[in-house]
Amino acid sequence: MARFRVLSAVVCLGVFWGSGPAGAGTPAPQYNIFDLGVIDPGDAGSQGFGISSGGVAVGRTLGVSNQGFSWTLGGGLNPLPNLGSHPFGAANDANDTGMVVGTGATTFFGSGAVPLVWNNGVVSQLPLVAGQTVGRANAVNASGVAVGSNGGGVGEFAVIYDGGTATAITTTTANGEFMTTAYGINDSGLVVGSGVDPNNAAVTVGLVYDSVNDTMVSVGALTGLGHNSAIAFDVSNAGHVVGPSSLNGGVGSTPFIWTEAGGIQAIPLVAGASSASARGVNSDGWVVGIGSSAFALPFLYDGANTYLLQDLIDPGSGWDLSMNTSSGALGISEDGSIVGTGVINGETHAFVMILVPEPGSAVFAGLGLAALVRRRRG
Repeated sequence: MARFRVLSAVVCLGVFWGSGPAGAGTPAPQYNIFDLGVIDPGDAGSQGFGISSGGVAVGRTLGVSNQGFSWTLGGGLNPLPNLGSHPFGAANDANDTGMVVGTGATTFFGSGAVPLVWNNGVVSQLPLVAGQTVGRANAVNASGVAVGSNGGGVGEFAVIYDGGTATAITTTTANGEFMTTAYGINDSGLVVGSGVDPNNAAVTVGLVYDSVNDTMVSVGALTGLGHNSAIAFDVSNAGHVVGPSSLNGGVGSTPFIWTEAGGIQAIPLVAGASSASARGVNSDGWVVGIGSSAFALPFLYDGANTYLLQDLIDPGSGWDLSMNTSSGALGISEDGSIVGTGVINGETHAFVMILVPEPGSAVFAGLGLAALVRRRRG
């Protein structure tokens, strides 16, 4: 049996560390940070990739085990077995029923990837569309419907995995734009991802597919910034969509939040960043992502201010979330918990950040995330 360990959680005391870099009279949210550790003591590190609505975090470890994992505050780190023929596993998302989805590959770099599902820790391969040999599973909703892609390169196409079948998403926008990779799905069946404009090969299109009504729309781009491209990485249960907007799929990337009613809106860059990508969003419209400068700068946007995650944790925690190129924030739960990757004691580790006071505490109980923020700002 493979040995594993859960490194001791780095827990900040239940107090506020100061106002942080918020606007005048607006105290910043404050967080405890937990080190998810590694599976095998010989592992080189770990990465945090996703988190469920209720706080089940997932990711992978690197080095000896090369496995996916899940994590909960009460249960700690749970190694997820690899598929025998694909010894490099990664868990990308989870729901609150014990279901985790991700990929298995034949190399660290993702060669020969196949979509995987773990049900209560038991691994199996998800089906592929007929004629396909490779695929990925990127997200799953509360009903156990997963999304991802099959194929590769110019032949890659978005897929829904449901009830033991894999179905290609072939619906297009009115302009003929089609989805090549699905990155997120919410509990109402809205699927988000990136796609192609057949009329302009230079453009990357951020798309929202309504799997119930079989309709596809584009989120557009931040045209006021001279952009023409976007990627939709995540969708909340309230319908917020987030990702990066850019010129021709890469230049001048700016994070955005989109809703059907409000359209696409820019998220202010975190201080020190020259560009950024939004990666996760919850139903309160809180957004996490990664800013770029000489270093990676994971951030939180709470609908009013954009904060550097480094400024939201105890300065004595030992974590470096702003002076390296490995850090990131990829997911946020309904109660504001954040999953990502940082550096502690010189090692790259996955983390989960949980709001102070923690959800479930006497102070938090009955307030909800939005009410707690309003209370702090009042």
